[in-house]
Amino acid sequence: MGIRPKGRVGIELETTVMGIFGALTTSVAGMRAQSFALENISGNIANSQTTAFKRIDTSFLDLIPDTSPGHQIAGSVTSNSRSTNTVQGDVQAASISTFMAINGEGFFSVQKPGGFTDNLPVFDGVDRYTRRGDFQLDKSGYLVNGAGYYLMGIPVDAKTGNLAGSVPQVLKFQNDFLPAQQTTKIEYRANLASYPLTTKHDTSVPGSELLKAADFNASYQPTNAPATPATGVTYGVVTGDDTQAFLDETISGGAVTAYDVSGSPVNLQFRWAKTDSATLGTGHSDTWNLFYQTNPNATGTQTAWVNAGTDYTFGANGQLTPDIPSITLSNVSVNGISIGNITLNHGSGGLTQFADANGNVQVNQIQQDGYPAGQLQSVSVSDRGRVVGNYSNGRNLDLAEITLANFSGANFLKRVDGGAFEVTDQSGPALSGASGRIVGSSLEGSNTDIADEFTKLIVTQQAYSANTRVITSSNQMVQDLLNMLR
Repeated sequence: MGIRPKGRVGIELETTVMGIFGALTTSVAGMRAQSFALENISGNIANSQTTAFKRIDTSFLDLIPDTSPGHQIAGSVTSNSRSTNTVQGDVQAASISTFMAINGEGFFSVQKPGGFTDNLPVFDGVDRYTRRGDFQLDKSGYLVNGAGYYLMGIPVDAKTGNLAGSVPQVLKFQNDFLPAQQTTKIEYRANLASYPLTTKHDTSVPGSELLKAADFNASYQPTNAPATPATGVTYGVVTGDDTQAFLDETISGGAVTAYDVSGSPVNLQFRWAKTDSATLGTGHSDTWNLFYQTNPNATGTQTAWVNAGTDYTFGANGQLTPDIPSITLSNVSVNGISIGNITLNHGSGGLTQFADANGNVQVNQIQQDGYPAGQLQSVSVSDRGRVVGNYSNGRNLDLAEITLANFSGANFLKRVDGGAFEVTDQSGPALSGASGRIVGSSLEGSNTDIADEFTKLIVTQQAYSANTRVITSSNQMVQDLLNMLR
């Protein structure tokens, strides 16, 4: 066997040394990559109980030098973060009414103060985005989460319920009074017994259950009634002297608390009187009149009850003919308190006349739209994604709508402290109309799976140890090579 030239040996030795040192540097890169993965695993485990925390996974990238196909090598490695911003955490119920979670895609829009002036936040104007929904009302009326971010949304007009704008802003709720609202509408639905059991009824006497105009000292013709009622019955004006006779010939139609323009309450009572009956023969029909009490203390000729001025006529099937969806009570006054005009809504088929063994009026709905002034006591979040104000007068009104933002590249958002994110070129701008649904009195948990992280921890540890073994082996090979050259 011939002796190799000295130059050839040198080249082989140089190639060998380069290969060994290449293995060393690659192993160091492997250790660095596994250390990066370990750091992410550590952070995921540490934040496993952090509200709406999104874990960071690690992806590995091989680095291949430019060589000919016959001399390609496995190459070195580097590691990158892989975000899981779109991976949902578990939604769990919470006892605080302003806590909220997002079920599905989307982010809350928030801002953070750049400083404070007179204990009030001065915002830096940078919109940020978060899934952390542990918002609570602070002393200044802002909704602030546990990381110090202030919730944004669109205010709602308390009277109309419509959005007051289209651009989200930092929400602030003042502890102001809600102005009183005068009663203008009453929803009223009921069934009138086909045979009312009045005090004066006598089943053996036809028509004894009816209101008799002859029992009253005065009568009047309402402006919206025909000049000569088809029933031949005039509309009774009930005075103080006639009150007892009126009560004896009518049945209660329920009562509701109404409010004047200043929010003063009045007790608005209704009574029904049957004025005609189809059982009396040809030319007669089942007809009713509605009365409301205007003066509970009326005496003498003072008006006690006022006729609504409308004939309610029912067919044999118990339905109104014609249907009367609503009427207007004009210039309503109760016990000296003026309420004004009130629309009485029955809706389609809201009033019926069916048989009732008790002979009473069965009121199915009697609800008015007025209320007294009230002070904001607390706020809560509804599942419709609205902030609801709870007032001392018992009213619950929508104050703001919480808007959700979404991104074309949500996993490319820049992560900042406190579970918040900032827009990047890769994420794209914030888009309105995210499909996620807000769940009130709830919180989203971390999407970290402890068991999965422990598994990754074992794999990472083994990979790191394997890289150290390569370094040990490379070191031994270098020592062997040096010993050979000595």
